[in-house]
Amino acid sequence: MIEIKGIYAASVSVLNDDMSLNIKKTANHCEKIIKDGCHGVVIFGSTGQAQLISLAEKIQMVTYLSKNKNKDNFIIGCGLNSLLDTINLMKVSVNLGFKKFLVMPPAYYKYGDKEVINYYMKLVNSVPESKIILYNFEKLCGYKFSTKCVQELAKIFPKNIIGVKDSSYNLYQDLKIKDFSILPGSELKLLSGLEIGCSGIITATCNVTAELSRKVYDDFFNNVTQTVNNKLCEVRKTFDQFNLISGLHSFLKEKDSDYANILPTLSLLEAKDEKILFNKLRALDFPAKKNVAA
Repeated sequence: MIEIKGIYAASVSVLNDDMSLNIKKTANHCEKIIKDGCHGVVIFGSTGQAQLISLAEKIQMVTYLSKNKNKDNFIIGCGLNSLLDTINLMKVSVNLGFKKFLVMPPAYYKYGDKEVINYYMKLVNSVPESKIILYNFEKLCGYKFSTKCVQELAKIFPKNIIGVKDSSYNLYQDLKIKDFSILPGSELKLLSGLEIGCSGIITATCNVTAELSRKVYDDFFNNVTQTVNNKLCEVRKTFDQFNLISGLHSFLKEKDSDYANILPTLSLLEAKDEKILFNKLRALDFPAKKNVAA
C-alpha cells in the first residue's frame, strides 16, 4: 500500500522580526493550507528555509506540532548536512510520534550512488522506525538520484524507503516500484504525473495553490473533466519566473507582514519583480474572486 499520496505543500517558515522561528504562526500556516485542500504538509523542506534554521528551533517546532490535530498529516524534513544532526532530529521526531521524513542527501561535497546508499543505510539503521521519502533535487544538493539508486534503496529497505520527491524530474516518468510513492515537485507535473501512476505532488507553491491543486487531483480520480488545471499551471509558471521562496514570501506578506521576514542570504523580491508577479497573477484571476469549486 502506498503510504504517501495526494497534494502536499512544502511549507514556508514564518519568522519573527529577530529572525527566530515563529512556531505558532508556522503551525497556523500549515493548518490553513491543509484546510485549503492539501492532504498534508512537509515541515522544513527547502521552501521552509530548512538549511538556515537551527536544530534547536526545529526540535521546538516538532515538539509543538506533536500536539497538533493534524499531526498525522505532517512530514518532517530532515535533510541536514550533518548526519548526526539528521539522526538526532529523526529520533526526537519518532519519540514524539512522527515517522514520515523527507530527506535530501548532504550538500557541498561531491559523491555518487554508492555513497548515497551508504548514507541512507546509516539513517535507517539508526532510526529503524522511519519512513523516508528521498528528496531528489540536484540544483540544491549537487547530487541527482539515478533510477538504479532509488530501486536499490527501495529493495534493501522496502519498509523504510517509501517514496521520492522528484524535483529534478529525471525519475517520475520511468521509475516503477510497487507500493512506492512518486511525487513530482511541481504542479506542472500533477495531472500528467497522475496519468502515468504518480502518487501526487510535494511543491512549494501549494502554499498558495492548495485549493486549485486539490481540485485537479480530485477531478482526476472522480473522472471529472478538468477545468482548473490550465490555470494552476499558469500560476506555477508565473512563480517559476522568480526564486520560489522570495516570490512566496512577497506574495504572502500582503496579508501578514511577518512573512516579510526571511533569513539571509535569501531575500524578498525586488519591487519591480514583485510588481510583475502581482500583475501576472491578477491577470490570471489569482487568487480567484470566487471559490474554484463553485
